[in-house]
Amino acid sequence: MKFVQKNFSSRNRRTSNGRRRRQQHLLDVKVRSRRATQHRIRKALAVAARVISVAVLCGAVYLGARQAARRLFFENRDYQLKTIELQTDGTLQREQVLKTADLREGENIFSLNLARVRDRIRDLPQVDDVEVVRKLPGEIDIRVVERKPVAWITSEKEISDPFVSDAAFLLDARGVLMKQKKLLPEYLGLPLILGCSSESLEAGKVVESLEAKTALELLRLSTRSFMQTRFQIREIDVSKSYCLLVTDKNRTRVTFGLNDLETQLQRLEQFLVYCDNSKQELETLNLLVERNIPVSFTDTPTAIINDTIEPPVEPRILKAIPVQSPAKAESPPKARAAAKSVAKAISIQRHRKD
Repeated sequence: MKFVQKNFSSRNRRTSNGRRRRQQHLLDVKVRSRRATQHRIRKALAVAARVISVAVLCGAVYLGARQAARRLFFENRDYQLKTIELQTDGTLQREQVLKTADLREGENIFSLNLARVRDRIRDLPQVDDVEVVRKLPGEIDIRVVERKPVAWITSEKEISDPFVSDAAFLLDARGVLMKQKKLLPEYLGLPLILGCSSESLEAGKVVESLEAKTALELLRLSTRSFMQTRFQIREIDVSKSYCLLVTDKNRTRVTFGLNDLETQLQRLEQFLVYCDNSKQELETLNLLVERNIPVSFTDTPTAIINDTIEPPVEPRILKAIPVQSPAKAESPPKARAAAKSVAKAISIQRHRKD
């Protein structure tokens, strides 16, 4: 009897232990899953609460700071623009600059966008650089550096006076075209670039043609010490497109190629030195040719004056002999006789002079 109970109890115990293990395992997994889910939810809610708290705090700080800034700065009459100081080294007028920058007194100094003001003024064709400074409580300082014209330029082949012509524009060293409202006397002596018909000339644009850029480069290179005093350019004709026809203050005409300007200027300098040593003046010079350069010389001013004072041949002056008008002309035989007498008188005067 004991053996049977023992076997029964032992069999029962093995069966119940397997089931219990499986049930306990399932229960542990479920409990752990629920606890992990609850823990994640609580953690997410805590993070969300912190984020919302920080956002609310930042929003409150932003709104408070904005309200304070509006009352202390943007609506404060102490920071109204009272003075606009403008300094320029050229011909720009104060009204033109302020109108372009859209500046006026009475505005709040903190509401002004200085970068936008700077860009608007820099858009003027004659402005090279600009600086805008805000000075509290109510002052704006504007310093403008204007472009320096180095030449006149026109698409015309001939122009009498670029100073008063609508077809002529001022040109700076970077090739920017300008139209000045106020012309200064020093603009009269600037060289003139003629015949630039390959592009449309308009204020504010930059010249793009090779001929115009080469002419600007020639003007820059010719400002060296010796060339500046000995060869001062007055006109540059770029109409031929393959060369530059340059005229200086002494009416010397020099033909330049579009390439290797420095070498050509060195050859020109040698000719000028030769002319100074030989007391001669250049009339024409063709630097397109590298060897056997075509050159011609003009008479010296002394020779021209001497020829004027003491001409080599005495000029012949003939007296005017009155001739009857056709209305009072005589009969054909008499008219022929009068003509013969006039011719005889002219031949006698010529004989006496000879």
